[in-house]
Amino acid sequence: MTSELVTNTYRHTNGPASLRLTALADGRIRVGVWDRHPHIPAPFGEPPWDRVPLAPVDDEEGRGLHLVQEFADSWGGLALGDSPLDRGAGKLLWFEVGGQRAGWTAIA
Repeated sequence: MTSELVTNTYRHTNGPASLRLTALADGRIRVGVWDRHPHIPAPFGEPPWDRVPLAPVDDEEGRGLHLVQEFADSWGGLALGDSPLDRGAGKLLWFEVGGQRAGWTAIA
């Protein structure tokens, strides 16, 4: 899922971008990808564009954000104005995975 967000940033934006991994409580990981492009794609945007349609079977692309939608525990997107971190405007897309889930067993 991380690769999908980073690849989309590379393919669809120009300029700087960043990736941040954050360890959260209960073993969760948050992955955040920032870039300067203001458009927030589904499933990160607001309804009715909050679901990603399935790509046709014979298409060679168009499945990445659907994978995030299906496998991440939660996700979101933020439109950013001028940032105090001097990154400028753009967006931040993020998702979280991991943690304690009912029925899951850790494998050592």
